[in-house]
Amino acid sequence: MAKGAKKLEVLVLNPIAKVGLDRLPADRYAFVKESSSPDVIMVRSADMHAMKFDANLKAVARAGAGVNNIPVQALSKLGVPVFNAPGANANAVKELVVAGLLIGARNLGPALEFVKGLDRGAKDLDKQVEGGKKAYAGIELPGHTLGVIGLGKIGSLVADAAIRLGMDVVGYDPEITVDAAWSLPSQVKKAASLEALLKASDFVTLHVPLVEKTRNLVNAKNLGVMKAGAVLLNFSREGVIEDAAVLQALAAKKLRGYVTDFPSAELIGRPGVVALPHLGASTAEAEDNCAVMVADQVREYIAHGTMENAVNFPNAQMPRESPYRLAIANANVPSMLASISQAMGGRKINIHNMLNKSKGEMAYTLVDVDSPVPDAALEGLRAIEGVLAVRYLPVE
Repeated sequence: MAKGAKKLEVLVLNPIAKVGLDRLPADRYAFVKESSSPDVIMVRSADMHAMKFDANLKAVARAGAGVNNIPVQALSKLGVPVFNAPGANANAVKELVVAGLLIGARNLGPALEFVKGLDRGAKDLDKQVEGGKKAYAGIELPGHTLGVIGLGKIGSLVADAAIRLGMDVVGYDPEITVDAAWSLPSQVKKAASLEALLKASDFVTLHVPLVEKTRNLVNAKNLGVMKAGAVLLNFSREGVIEDAAVLQALAAKKLRGYVTDFPSAELIGRPGVVALPHLGASTAEAEDNCAVMVADQVREYIAHGTMENAVNFPNAQMPRESPYRLAIANANVPSMLASISQAMGGRKINIHNMLNKSKGEMAYTLVDVDSPVPDAALEGLRAIEGVLAVRYLPVE
């Protein structure tokens, strides 16, 4: 950073692990709790949908996986990437899912409530304990089938843990990536459909993002095909399971139990429901991992334009071959590269190397050039139809 230059302002909306913040050098970044024009926003769960953003904003970093609390589409229109930390909290969630399996198998929720209700002063306390425990007899996991809906990093880890516990595992994910397929244990059987998985499973766990097509993915219609006495687990997102349908299935004894990390008003205190206070990523290790991952991504993006794990833009890495670099966020439209090349050529600026990647409606272009880029050339690039943001990143 040039001597005397203003530090980049990072608006921190939630507590972010210090080990992550320390990855952003203090001589270049200043952390603030309030700002009307930050360069970067770091967030965990704070709702950003009502926030206003100005042209100074360069990046948003979510220290976690889900981005439902962030107005991604609005930020995309401004050319602002939204970084997240996929997989950084996967082990924490996996361990909680294993706990959920044991809670459901051994009736631990109602058993704990039973013990809380005992009179410590009763003379026949031992007799009450021995007599009451019969109502909470459970089952063991080996030999039972776990259905895993969503086979990304977390789903794959859950499947592996269940196999190690002696369970049979069936999986369903019509959009599984090649990398995820490679990491999936070979013992996982593929379900032909969601309904086929539900029919085959004694326990079902979901690990999918909340998008329009996954909202109420498990609902009254397909709950009906599940085995009587099955246990349903949701450590994914609130909204991927229809709460009202679950309560009906519990009341009808179709479901044995529902273990969820999302205690909605409709679920709290209902028989058969064990609701946890969104503990999935609440470990010191997961918070550190998420903070480090997004901080590293922001640092590289700010300095070199490198794009990795942005939910709204493609990954883009290009080794520097020149001290003069342009990073251009643009709509994925025809002739964009030609327009950029023409604008540079018209200013007698030679392009040394160029990378263009697209993701849906969005695209991202890195350009290394052989000479400094004047302000007039930058304004010419910004004037191109479809260009959303242009950053000039000379090596200091």
